[in-house]
Amino acid sequence: MTHQEAAWRRSSYSGSEGDNCVEVAALPHTVRVRDSKDVRRAPLALGPAAWAAFLRVVRLP
Repeated sequence: MTHQEAAWRRSSYSGSEGDNCVEVAALPHTVRVRDSKDVRRAPLALGPAAWAAFLRVVRLP
């Protein structure tokens, strides 16, 4: 499965006006992250450990 075929989910913290939107797609061995305003750009690819570390840093209390 390519990142174009993936099911992308928008962050619930993204603005309702369509700005500042981050989308995430979970693939078998990577998590892809992209800016929804420019989906033609290659998404950031993170391994499971890097994604878990990112979530620990950004997760709200």
